[in-house]
This record gives sequence, structure tokens and C-alpha cells, in this order.
Amino acid sequence: MPRILIVDSNPSDCNARQVAGGSDAAGQGYARALAACDPHIETEIIAPYDGDRAGDLSVYDGVVFTGSAVEWSTQDDRVEPLATIMRATFALGIPVLGSCNGMQLAASVLGGETGESPNGNEVGLARDVRMTEDGLRHPYLKGREQGYAVPCVHRDEVRRLPEGAVLLAGNAHSPVQAFAYEKDGIRFWGSQYHPEFVPGKIGPYLAGSGRLDPEEGALLAVADHDADAAERLGVRAGELAAPVRMLELANWLASL
Repeated sequence: MPRILIVDSNPSDCNARQVAGGSDAAGQGYARALAACDPHIETEIIAPYDGDRAGDLSVYDGVVFTGSAVEWSTQDDRVEPLATIMRATFALGIPVLGSCNGMQLAASVLGGETGESPNGNEVGLARDVRMTEDGLRHPYLKGREQGYAVPCVHRDEVRRLPEGAVLLAGNAHSPVQAFAYEKDGIRFWGSQYHPEFVPGKIGPYLAGSGRLDPEEGALLAVADHDADAAERLGVRAGELAAPVRMLELANWLASL
């Protein structure tokens, strides 16, 4: 039974706001998504910003770093509680998966650069995500079709990839939507978007918090099972249904 450590990259106040708004706490949402992909896995959640320590990392088959709603970027010194765990995980050669802030953290830890997107926030859906030639061949994106869409919400992005990283996908908003780093015993796969987000929760949450137009939020909430809603959002029918939306998570688990 694979044992996965989930590093919840939110402090408790951020998670409390998300839960109050009808969304998931970052770690709990990720745990449910991974279990939906493989019910045989065992997950444990820690929250370093709340003082949790990682313990013996060698007992885990993989480590996940979630997204985060903190005000600072992964270039900031305040990210150190997360970065310490990521560096230790890399040193042990344990496979790492990151979404949004988790991908940005890996870029920073490995020598790249992150910061606010010059295109502003990307909220609701990352649309028309295009795979590179490397992405088309990489197991992380197995099953994806060119020009795919996935739930997302982010301000920051990877501005410069670490040396040795492989760009897997990007779109017009953020050129780095997915990358892999596989050298010197490190194996990291990550995406800027959120395959773990449930449309029925994230759509109303983003609309209720004023970050998404109410009509678009209502469409996103049902677009995983309503082909008309998906079409009105400009995405393919079925693309936000769980088996497609969470392909990256299933592919990562299969690789362990």
C-alpha cells in the first residue's frame, strides 16, 4: 500500500476561510482526490506553517505539496517551513508532486524564479493548455489532449525554470503550466493548475469570494457532468469529469 505524505501549504486561517466558503482545506481536498484515483493508498497530512514537523520522511513512497493562499511568493523567506521539507525529500530521492504553489516552490528550491504573473490572476480555468514535445511524451501528461483545460486559481507563476527542468506544458497566460525535474536523484512533477479541485466546490467558492463572475462560477460548478455548461465555458465535454481532470494525479500515483 503506497504511503503518501501531503504537505498542506496553507496555514490554518487560510484553510478556515476556504472551508467557510464551501471549498476544501488544501490538504484534505488533495487527500480525497488521491484516494479517488487509488483507494489503496494511505495518506498523512502535515501543515508546516502551523508548526507541524515532517518526521521520518523515508517511510513515504511519495510527497505532495499543495497549493497555497498565502500572500507571499515562494521566493520569500517565509516559505522556509515548506522549503526545508522539500529539500529533505529531494535529498532522499522520494518522488514529489506539486500543484500551483507546490510547483512554484520546487522551481524556487531548485534554483528557478517565481513571481506575480504580468497577465494578472488566472482564476477558474487554465484554458488551452498546450503540451510541448517533451510533454507529449512524458508519463505525467499521459492521456491529455492538446488544448486541455483544468481548474486553477493563481497570482504567481514560474518566471524562470531551474536549470535541467523540462517544460511540459503552458498556455497564453502562464508559459509554465507543467514541468518535470528528473536529475541528480530528484524526481519532481508539477503543474500550475489544480487537478484536485472539484468543480462543484471551486466554482461556487470562487464566485462567492468575488474572484469569478457568478454566471461563470455556476457553469464551472456543473461543467464536469453538463456538456452544455462545458461548451459555454469553452472546454470539451467531459474534460472536467474526474477521470480526465485528475489524470496527472493518477499518472503520478501509477509511477510510484
